[in-house]
Amino acid sequence: MGMRGRNGIMALVAECLDQPHGAERPVTMLVGPRGSGASEAHNAVMERFGADHPFAYLNFAADQALLPRYALALIARQLERKLPQYRASRFPRLTLGLLASDRELRMTTRSDGRRAIQSQLDQFRQQAEERYGDYLGTFLEVAGSALGAPNGASAVVATLLRDAARGGGRRLLPGRRFAGAPQWFADHPLVPSRDPWDALLELNMWRHNGTGQEKRILDRVLFAAFLDDLRHDTGRRFAPGSYLLLLDNCHADHGRLFLELLVGARRDAALAGTLCDPLTVVGSSNRWLDNWGSSSGDQWPWRLRSPDRASLADWRERRPGHDSGDSWWYPLRLRDLTLDEVRTGIELASPRHSGLAPFVYRLTRGLPAAVRQVMDALDLPNAPGRGGELDLWLRSLPGRRMRGTPGLSLADAALDHLLEDFSAAQREALVRCAAARDLAVGSRILGAVAPGGAGEPLFNEVRSRWLLEADRARPRLHPWLRRLLLWRLAADPDEWDTVHELLAEYSEAEDRPADALYHRLAAHHVDEVVDRLTGHFREMAAVRWIRLVNEVTSAPNRLPPDRPPLELLGDLAPEEPAHSITDTSVIRGLVCARWLWSDPLGDPGLRLNSVIAARYDRLSELRGSDIVALYDEAERYRHWRHRPTGAEGA
Repeated sequence: MGMRGRNGIMALVAECLDQPHGAERPVTMLVGPRGSGASEAHNAVMERFGADHPFAYLNFAADQALLPRYALALIARQLERKLPQYRASRFPRLTLGLLASDRELRMTTRSDGRRAIQSQLDQFRQQAEERYGDYLGTFLEVAGSALGAPNGASAVVATLLRDAARGGGRRLLPGRRFAGAPQWFADHPLVPSRDPWDALLELNMWRHNGTGQEKRILDRVLFAAFLDDLRHDTGRRFAPGSYLLLLDNCHADHGRLFLELLVGARRDAALAGTLCDPLTVVGSSNRWLDNWGSSSGDQWPWRLRSPDRASLADWRERRPGHDSGDSWWYPLRLRDLTLDEVRTGIELASPRHSGLAPFVYRLTRGLPAAVRQVMDALDLPNAPGRGGELDLWLRSLPGRRMRGTPGLSLADAALDHLLEDFSAAQREALVRCAAARDLAVGSRILGAVAPGGAGEPLFNEVRSRWLLEADRARPRLHPWLRRLLLWRLAADPDEWDTVHELLAEYSEAEDRPADALYHRLAAHHVDEVVDRLTGHFREMAAVRWIRLVNEVTSAPNRLPPDRPPLELLGDLAPEEPAHSITDTSVIRGLVCARWLWSDPLGDPGLRLNSVIAARYDRLSELRGSDIVALYDEAERYRHWRHRPTGAEGA
């Protein structure tokens, strides 16, 4: 789906890159579940700005551990790429700090070390240059896999990344040996020694013989050196005024550590009265970061923004003061695509399927990766063209085998992607909990029958991975994830009925009649649900009654997927002779029709719109008063128009 709905990110990056020297910029974080479009965002930003601005990209999901020093070296290597309009950037402080702490220095006493350090460092540098061309090139061998292009990268992005990695590299500290870099370390407040060469010895001993705290101080010093190199570089003639840093999969352990050190270095500099570095940072994470506090967000001052509303002015207005480590964050919640964005994406990628945009949107709720997966399934060679045959084929779509994933169905592949880090026990528990409208309730009530004793920890795992539907008062699984889990649950009819009966009993005990009817209908107690709704038909205001019907009939179903919706409706609510029509018979037809309709897999082509409209027409005739709302509802289905966002079913 490309960058549909992500233009705000591009505008924010452009705004940050255009800031003058010393201007403060945020650490922008793109957050959302797996498949929400972070990789597409990184690709688009690189494609738009990578040719004209020094940039670096790191993927912390690489198989190897990307230590902070490795990450800084790879970033510096990429930022050294020579662009035609700028002089090459240099990183003397960072390079010397890395070199001084690289191999353990040979010395018998501290004074011996001071006398020998220059020659040993020069020897290390020469060896690196002979083998790799420059010192920073050595890090490509130990951590180069972190430079791989994001998923779906275009040829342009792949070329930019390759050029950035290969095009960097400068001989270490040209001109006078080490210039003034050693003195910088002696002047740094975290380094105890005031002698330049003794300060470098300190770095070496911290790395090879230091405590955990001393190793962390070394990382802090290296980050400070990197940011100071950037500040000094932008002050030179013909130097770039800003730099772009893209950090993918920052939820990984080393990604979280890198962000913590980066934000800490910026805070330290601000408190010391130093101008801000010229780095525009865009990170991404599909998990809530630990140093943001509880995943409920109650302990964090930030409230998530949509990329559409992002701007530097918004960040400046809402950020805490410099004393807070939270001052530099700017979290943006990657939203799902709207129906119009899904339709446009399908029209551009697969015009013959453009008519299926409403179905794709209702099924996936616009999660970008889900839209792509569904479109891949629609391109299977056995997919019918259109009409009733296609509708029937779509009813079994989650079970269709996918190309490129041997033996896996669409549901299997999609769940493996969304729940990559979940254990088998957690996945089984989620299948049961998906029956609940409120995941917190489901995890508590169904914990007794969930393998592994799931419950509140499972809820937190789901919430911290952004797998809940956004902007809901009651925590619900994302609709796409929930539909896939319910598809799995439906494969075990006894388990399906058991969990819905448990939830119905709980809802009744908690005096939640609508929830109770919802689960009764899911458990196929159609007669009971129809009787209750019929009893309310004349005693409730029409608007309230319609709202109750919509809520109850949004219940999931496990009706056989090998029969078309009109045929299923005929079994559930057979047509009555005209002289036998009653409130109960009409309401039964309405309940069953909307129950099927509310499930995208139940009525893919929305063939039941006219049936629902006819039932509301008939009810307005039977009721006699307070009928305008019933007429309006009939018209709504008769002239159905999809809302760009939101949903009809739950």
